[in-house]
Amino acid sequence: MGSRGRSDEFAGGDTITNNAVFALAAQLSTAAFTAAITIFLVRRLGPDEYGVFALALSIAALAILPSDLGASASSARFVAEHRGDRDSVIGVVGLAMRVKIIAGALVSVAMFALAEPIAAGYGIPELTWPVRAMAIALFGQALMQFVYSTFVAVRRLAVGFRLVVSEAAVELSSTVALVLVAGGAAGAAWGRAAGYAFGAVLAVLLLTRMLSASPLGGGIKSPVRLRPFLGYAVALFVIDGAFTVFTQIDVLLIGSILGASAAGLYSAPLRLVPFLAYPGLALARAVAPVSAQGEGGPAPSAEPLQAAMRLLLIVQTALAVAIAVWAEPIVHLTLGDAYGESVSVLRALAPFVLLSGLAPLVSLPINYAGEARKRVPIAIVTVAINIAIDVTLIPEIGIIAGALGTDIAFLLFVGAHGWLCHTILGLRLGPLAVTAARSLLAAGVAALVMVAIGTGELSAVDWILGATLAPAAYIAGLLLTREVSLDELRTTAVRARQLLPGSSES
Repeated sequence: MGSRGRSDEFAGGDTITNNAVFALAAQLSTAAFTAAITIFLVRRLGPDEYGVFALALSIAALAILPSDLGASASSARFVAEHRGDRDSVIGVVGLAMRVKIIAGALVSVAMFALAEPIAAGYGIPELTWPVRAMAIALFGQALMQFVYSTFVAVRRLAVGFRLVVSEAAVELSSTVALVLVAGGAAGAAWGRAAGYAFGAVLAVLLLTRMLSASPLGGGIKSPVRLRPFLGYAVALFVIDGAFTVFTQIDVLLIGSILGASAAGLYSAPLRLVPFLAYPGLALARAVAPVSAQGEGGPAPSAEPLQAAMRLLLIVQTALAVAIAVWAEPIVHLTLGDAYGESVSVLRALAPFVLLSGLAPLVSLPINYAGEARKRVPIAIVTVAINIAIDVTLIPEIGIIAGALGTDIAFLLFVGAHGWLCHTILGLRLGPLAVTAARSLLAAGVAALVMVAIGTGELSAVDWILGATLAPAAYIAGLLLTREVSLDELRTTAVRARQLLPGSSES
């Protein structure tokens, strides 16, 4: 192979459908592991100890920003643009990985060293060792994030599936073992550290195998110079930083204003919400790289994005309405009776469930299109609005203020990014508005079925009836509003069967 040798593996990657399936499969698998960890911890630790763990988790989530410096997303953009050239991909990955390792190591060491002052600042001495454990987990998590973004960029999410599922399995087993033996929030944090340490090692091995070269570049020069790489990374760093602050600021402010127990009551239902955004994230990871335009290549088509947005509106509307109607039985089933105050939080987060599914699909394509700088003011204003609402309302109405601030601010975030997709990528908003209206009408029919079954404590029979009748009512509503047709349902069923393992047509 010459210095600019091409590779079918990198030029084509897997299909959008297969990548979406593997992305969703990875998310659903890890969701099952994460749900098991969350349910185990909230019941084993209780609101006070779980609140300490949640604070350490939020602190680590903020620290991951400088440990990445936007390198993962910047690398993904340039890798996607050069994915038809193996040596160019190796060069970009090597450049980005060197930046990533240096930044990650510095931040993890600093977080470990500052754990005691951080705990003292919160007035919670027992926060010290959970923060130190999270500092170690941070380095592994950041490295895994970088490698996974590379798999997304070259459209090889089958490899990413193996990575994230393996890490999740190790994290679950180590967390349960350490909490049972050592107990407390520190045991849970060290379990997370063990999982991500394993994940980082596996990530490097898988990346080396896929590239058939050292991930550090092996002496191959990057087609992208350090300065433009860092320039784009800075814009993405600001965006990712603002988004991470947005996702964690509610827990941090509630913890500082109302205490660790209140942070636990808010954080526990919030930890359930990301699972419901997985369809959107899976579709975004499959569709977004198509928005990258290689040198001299044709303009990317907006049709994959248009079709994915329509599908997501249908799916996320159903999930949001289900959360709003059955918030109480969901909290009792997953978190237990000690989290009764979390019911109102989960119900108030229903709009966020809808928006969080749409968010990655309207934001990631902008990154790959090379227009991330246009996202910066949107991200900053989103965080500012959320903080203003939190600071004003938390002392007045308690933990539900965090949910209200999140809903209002995120509506701006998704709406503004939708407009960017319209102006930059040609996304047609009119048909999507019609889909949203029809989906809401259909979801209203499903909600009536759920209310008829009950909205308090549900028996096993009630859960089975709801899981069967409500989706049937929703599909019937979609048919009645003509948002979907019988032919479309049949085609979808046939494609789903073809993707099942063992299918002769897959």
